[in-house]
Amino acid sequence: MIIDGKQLANEILEGLKSRVEKLKKKKITPHLAVVLVGSNPSSIAYVNQKEIKGQDIGVKVTVKNISTNIGQSQLLKTIEQLNNDNNVHGIIVQRPLPESIDTNKVSLTIKPNKDVDGFHPNSKFQSPIASAVLKILEEIYKSGLPSRHSGERSDSRISLPQRVGWTGRFWTSQNDGFKKWLISKKIVVIGKGETGGKPVIEMFRKMNIEPSIIDSKTPNTQSLTKTAGIIISAVGKPNVVKPEMLKKGVILIGVGLHRGDDGKLHGDYDEEKIKNIASFYTPTPGGVGPLNVAMLLKNLVVAATQTT
Repeated sequence: MIIDGKQLANEILEGLKSRVEKLKKKKITPHLAVVLVGSNPSSIAYVNQKEIKGQDIGVKVTVKNISTNIGQSQLLKTIEQLNNDNNVHGIIVQRPLPESIDTNKVSLTIKPNKDVDGFHPNSKFQSPIASAVLKILEEIYKSGLPSRHSGERSDSRISLPQRVGWTGRFWTSQNDGFKKWLISKKIVVIGKGETGGKPVIEMFRKMNIEPSIIDSKTPNTQSLTKTAGIIISAVGKPNVVKPEMLKKGVILIGVGLHRGDDGKLHGDYDEEKIKNIASFYTPTPGGVGPLNVAMLLKNLVVAATQTT
């Protein structure tokens, strides 16, 4: 069954809209500053979504477009200016960055209380992409599926009732059942890039869950994927996950994105080929992506609230 990430995101955004209205009555408008280096088409598309959804809920999103020729010291100076602006509540530097820029220094320069992307080691916020993945998994668990819906078509689309698994940086499950369920499923993460696999891996480790990790050097990958109950693929290339790699009933979450020859965004697997194998899977677009944006804006609203 397809997980309707758009619907889940819309529910979160609707809740944020009312919180923003309350903040505005206190003369506070949540303000996200996005630093965009260069003109990478994918980065521009991601930033546009943040602007659109931010506008929908009433927050301010300012995009600073910077040339790829910028020196690192100038970029860090720009970040410091935003750090010192009391009207800015959240700062993100859109990845990927030019190779000449030290991304670690960029992450460390952003104030932890404004680091709504969760890259700073002392950030007050969980990575939005990790929160999005956890949200999907928590909703699958809470729904009690697939047993109740075993008769449904495998391509049916479900939206699940909104529940929150993270408050700021910290996971707050109502009981240990969800965590035990995660452990029982055996989790495999494919890819460990800084914007996808790495934050997801770190999230699980904070929950004292050690996922199996597959990268380009991992031998016998199918022996890992074939026994996995949950696979999170964060590579961004076509056909990373093939049907023969999966066991029946696996939960498949696609984080990686790439633009195909047709000009459209695609995930790490062919949905038509896996839909009758996976018990649940996220589509591209409309899966993890909308939730990622919603979780970022949630972090922003929390950051603005903490200034009151």
